[in-house]
Amino acid sequence: MGMHKMETGGRHARLWRAWVGMAWAVLAAPGALATEPLNVTLAATERVPYLGEALPGGGYVAELVTEALRSQGYTVRLQFYPAARGLALLRRGEVDGLLPATEADAAPEQGLGASDAFPGDTVGLLKKTSTALPPGLATPGASLASALAALRQAGMRVGVVRGAAGEAGEGPEPADTAADDLQNLDKLERDRVSLLLIDKYTAADLITGRRPHLIGKLAFVPEVFQSRPFRVIFNTRTPQGRAQLAAFNAGLKQLRQGQGLARIQARHGLQPAPAVAPGEQRLVIGTVNNSDMLVMRQLAREFETAHPRVKLHWRVMDEGTLRTRLLSDLAIADGQFDVITLGAYEVPLWAQRGWLEPFGPLPAAYELDDLFPGVRAGLTHAGQLFALPFYAESSLTYYRTDLFRAAGLTLPAQPTWDDIATAAARLHRPEAGVYGICLRGRPGWGENLALITTMANAYGGRWFDERWRAELTSPPWHNAVTMYAQLLGRYGPPAPTQNGFNENLRLFALGRCAMWVDASVAAGTLYDPKRSQVAQQVAVTAAPRAVTDRGAAWLWSWSLAVPQSSSQRSVAQDFITWATSRGYIRSVARRYGWVAVPPGTRKSTYDSEEYRRVAPFHAAVRAALDGASVQARAPQHQYPGIQYVGIPEFPAIGSQVAVELAKVVSGQQTVPQALQRSQSLTTAAMAAAGYAPP
Repeated sequence: MGMHKMETGGRHARLWRAWVGMAWAVLAAPGALATEPLNVTLAATERVPYLGEALPGGGYVAELVTEALRSQGYTVRLQFYPAARGLALLRRGEVDGLLPATEADAAPEQGLGASDAFPGDTVGLLKKTSTALPPGLATPGASLASALAALRQAGMRVGVVRGAAGEAGEGPEPADTAADDLQNLDKLERDRVSLLLIDKYTAADLITGRRPHLIGKLAFVPEVFQSRPFRVIFNTRTPQGRAQLAAFNAGLKQLRQGQGLARIQARHGLQPAPAVAPGEQRLVIGTVNNSDMLVMRQLAREFETAHPRVKLHWRVMDEGTLRTRLLSDLAIADGQFDVITLGAYEVPLWAQRGWLEPFGPLPAAYELDDLFPGVRAGLTHAGQLFALPFYAESSLTYYRTDLFRAAGLTLPAQPTWDDIATAAARLHRPEAGVYGICLRGRPGWGENLALITTMANAYGGRWFDERWRAELTSPPWHNAVTMYAQLLGRYGPPAPTQNGFNENLRLFALGRCAMWVDASVAAGTLYDPKRSQVAQQVAVTAAPRAVTDRGAAWLWSWSLAVPQSSSQRSVAQDFITWATSRGYIRSVARRYGWVAVPPGTRKSTYDSEEYRRVAPFHAAVRAALDGASVQARAPQHQYPGIQYVGIPEFPAIGSQVAVELAKVVSGQQTVPQALQRSQSLTTAAMAAAGYAPP
């Protein structure tokens, strides 16, 4: 009797434990009866251009990791720390993971496990183009370690970042180490080292962003590269950490299988070069991700049909990423592109430096005289065309007629920024999903700074005086930035620093913006009922002025050119001639309607009755282009450009200033603080470039 009771009790206990175990398994399964969200906090280390707080979406690595974990039900929070602190936080269990990392960073004995690998950086040897190398160094299949050994034997010093000497086999002597890659780049310029051991894209971005005077003067040793994959390190001491590691690996596998990984790389301009089939002519086209360029990509099948041996490969990026990748390609003589999309700023500067292939005589059918003279002049250097215009634009004020009418408001043909502020205050109704005004807020010399510079012009400001001394702390700049920050802060959409041209275009087309000051090229989309929900309620007028209208509206063109580094220059120019022709415009009209044709380049477009009928904005656009063209031919300052400064150093300077001004909108600093910081950065950069004393 007693034994029977013990056996029965033991059986019940085992059943109870089994039931509890199954219940916990069910409750712990992602999405199954779970009420707590699945969160993961990752310590991230700045690794530009792969990972960084200022990069779009945090960079390629941030987007990849977030998407991989999101597909498995996790919400990701990235916190940026120096590498050593991030690792310490992971070891203490204060964060769940660390990125980017290598397999060597994992320490199983400490409970740290590495994820599966995903594409990382590519390390090579950077040198001055004039530096001679030992014979036989750059041979197909040569390893980086053997190349380093040969360089040491030849007595050539190789610079590396401190702590990275052993990452690619036998590293150089410790005496050649530096604190960071920028310090090493300066050592290379001053001949304190002969070569650098450095990642390809890191070198390119540092040159273009911090040392633009070195563009075209440095190149990587060909054939000698080593790829290093990235990983995420998780704290695997806990079941939660092991589950996160498994979830990331599963999500990464899905991204690879579904081409999601390739799409993320492409968005950040980091995809590998496409393979070339036997007998194929490959054209790699780098372009911006706006609607007109996407239409070109669709219609390019016509070109491929007429050229069956030519295969077009498209690299479509947002405006800031495109500029970075094109310029970085030149910075290290990488030769990745055959057709490039350049703006009015780049063409004359790049042509002057011999970076672009000039166009020879164009066929009569191209009708060169049909191009607007002002647009054509901006693409000409020393009497030769170096690019052909795809579309041209000025800036305008877009507004909702229905909202203005309901509020009893009118907007003059030439509004002031005070007029804009008054209307924005009256029309701002965020509770109804309508914001008083939308403006570019995303940091970038071609994003927020393009608008802010025209605002500074309108308030009577300028970037530099006649001796190239910066004037960013002047009253006009203070007034312009104050107005800009107040408009976005009080009457703009949430998180305005995430919005560039495309994001604001989408917001306005959805009916979320009462006003928008931006590029005239947006009119074709906003007036098209197929693409805009407010096509019947939109109107345009001139860009706002303040104390003057000189420089208050910009002049820009997106054009197509061929870099000298291309090996397919002839067929690349054939493609450009097709894509910018009058025949191409007619093809767009047949396929998508006249309202969708690329604007601003050809007189015949604006003389067309078909275009005039569907484009009520045509007169306003042409007037803005004509006015801006006159000012561009007779600039109000000693430098060309309206919304930019036509000097090689401007992208690096402008990008830094754009970040400082975005911090005002996000509340991180005041207008005086941002302008003083911008003044100091600009003064230092100009002094380093030899323009003016600090």
